[in-house]
Parts: sequence; C-alpha cells; structure tokens
Amino acid sequence: MSAHRIERTLSLAIVGASLALGHSALHAQQAVPQAVPQDVQRSALHDFRMVSIVTGLENPWAVAFLPGGDMLVTERAGRLRIVRGGRLLPDAVPGVPAVRQGGQGGLLDVVPHPQFATNRFIYISYAKPNADGSQGTTAVIRGKFQNDRLENVEEIFEAQVWSPGRGHHGSRLAFDRDGYLFITIGDRQVPPRGELEQHPAQGLTTHHGKIIRLHDDGRVPADNPFVGRTDALPQIWSYGHRSLQGLAVHPVTNDLWETEHGPQGGDEFNLIEKGKNYGWPVIGFGVNYGSGAAIHAGTRRDGMEQPLNVWVPSIGTSGLMIYTGDKFPAWRGNAFAGGLVGQQLARVSLDGRRVTGVETMLTQQGRIRDVRQGPDGFIYLVFDNRGEGTLSVARLEPVTRR
Repeated sequence: MSAHRIERTLSLAIVGASLALGHSALHAQQAVPQAVPQDVQRSALHDFRMVSIVTGLENPWAVAFLPGGDMLVTERAGRLRIVRGGRLLPDAVPGVPAVRQGGQGGLLDVVPHPQFATNRFIYISYAKPNADGSQGTTAVIRGKFQNDRLENVEEIFEAQVWSPGRGHHGSRLAFDRDGYLFITIGDRQVPPRGELEQHPAQGLTTHHGKIIRLHDDGRVPADNPFVGRTDALPQIWSYGHRSLQGLAVHPVTNDLWETEHGPQGGDEFNLIEKGKNYGWPVIGFGVNYGSGAAIHAGTRRDGMEQPLNVWVPSIGTSGLMIYTGDKFPAWRGNAFAGGLVGQQLARVSLDGRRVTGVETMLTQQGRIRDVRQGPDGFIYLVFDNRGEGTLSVARLEPVTRR
C-alpha cells in the first residue's frame, strides 16, 4: 500500500510580546492526524474498503453481470452459479458441458453477448476432454440463458492444442465494440527446448500461445491477419504468448490489452495489435523455475513486441479490467490486474497507450482470479480460494478521505 504524507501544520505563537525586552518565543504545535478505520484501505488516489459479496465457492474463476442485477460465477470444478439479490442460489445452472477438471483446467471464463438483453447468449470457455478423458483442449461454447438454464448450447471454437497436460489453457474472453470475440489460448506448457523459434507459440499452424478473433457465432472474420495463408490458421489474431490470464477491451479506445504469466519472473502487460508476435519463448524477462537458468535468447528482437510493463518477480497476473466507472473518478482509464501468487491487485496508470505508473494494492488478501467493473461502477474481485466461509467475490467501495 502506498505511503501517504501526513500534512503537518506549524502554529507560531508569540509569547511575552514585549519589544522593549527584545524577547520572543516560538511554540510549534503539531496537528494530530485522524485515525484510519481498520477496514479502510489506502491508495495513492482513493481510499476504499472491500466488502464481501459471496463466500464459500469452490475455486471460482470468473464473474459476469447480467441486465436485471444477476451475477454469474464459474467454479473451476464445472459449475455455473447464480448470485441473485446478493444471495448465492443453491443449485448450479443446468446445461453446462462436461469439463476436464484438474490442475488449471475446468470451467473457466464467462461473458454475456453485448446484446444479451435481446438474444440471451452467454459464452463460456472450458477445458474440454477427449472421449476417454486422457487429453484436453480449450473450447468455447455459447448458449441461451433462460429460466436459469443454459439452452441451445453450441460449440463455436475448439483450439488445436490437444494435450494430456492440464496447464496454460488461457481461456479469457472479451468482446470489442464492433462485436468481435477475442479468446486467449495458452501454450499448454510445451517446454522451450532446442531452437526457440520452433516452439509452437512461434508457429502459425496450431493455436498454442495465440489470441483468437472470431465473429460471435464462431465464423472467421475475413480481415483476420492470416486469412488465406496455407501455412497459418485463420482464427489467429496475435501470437508468441505464454499463459494468457487477463484480457480486456478499452471501452473508449477499443484497444485490446492483455496480461500473461512469464515463467519465474517476467509477467507481462501488453497492448495487442493485429498480426503481431509477442516473443515467447524467444524473448522475455523470466528464467527457469528453481534453477534460475536462462530460457530466452534475450529480451529484445526485431519483429517482436515489447511489453509495456513487466512484473519481476511474477505476481501471477490473472483477470484484467479497464475502469471507466463513476465511483472512483481518479481511477478512470486505469487498468486493474489481479495477482495470484502475489495475492495483490495492481493498478496500472495509462496515458493513452503509455504506462505511467503501477501501484500495488490489497496485498495478502487472497489469490485474485478475476477483476470486473460492475454496472454499478464498483470494482468486483473474484478470489480463487476454496472452502466453507472463504471469500469468493468482493466489491471495492470508495471511502471519503478525511
């Protein structure tokens, strides 16, 4: 938490004001600062408190807000839950597909269609099992949320990243203002060995380490950067990523921002642009787990993008949001990134496409899995904790600074 300067006032009192004696005395009096309530968190621009909304969920992964006030929350174990009127309904939503749960896999992100009020579509990403459950990939379905059920479910995307592993699924979803759907797909923990340029995150023939761009029904947009190439998959928008855990479209500029895990060190905050290469594993700022041995060929290379911010040591970036609400006016236009390993919330100050500062907030409160702005202008956090009574979803509310 940022330290704040406590303003002090100096009151000068002239005692024994007799000019004939040529004597004066100064008395300095220090103002006593008011005590800060224990539940108030201080930051550089706003004081706030964290208010619990839901407790006891099992590894919640994402939250989405629906017209009318309902919240949807995914549990990685494979359940989609409803929070209505501030109360978690006891039954999970029927109609959700079977997931390959374990490690980092399971039921993952959930977002409503931009025109949900009229079409009732919601989109869910998840770890999809093969027939015998021995392998999994990342897939996205959409269905109509009606009468507290998911109906007319259809798969709109299946990533070509099948693996027996259970890590680096990616799975963040975001719509831009033109109605295109973006999907993150992790590198599925393919180790960076030998010629780094041959790693599948650097190739265009699989979906490893990619951001995908689709129409809302899964069709490929004609202006995607690699459409028409025989050596590339047409869904790809950007490549050279590792474990993409945060994705957000700026509501004003329509810029696409992303956060991803480095290995040991080197978490990244990136501005994502059409057709560009973000370097993994050829360039980066991390090292091998445990040994600390070098992974990358360097930190820069022509034709590969630089992150706009790097966290070393890693904070385990997860969940990303650009704030545009009215409850915290000094934070408008800032990005907020959750931290898993770091158990923190990072506020990234932006000036257009330039990072001007990073503030660490809410340290050691729990593993922050998702960050969203609610329709009420408050900031909502999802905590990847587990067990009865543990914090699952919380809201940040402003406190007037005295």
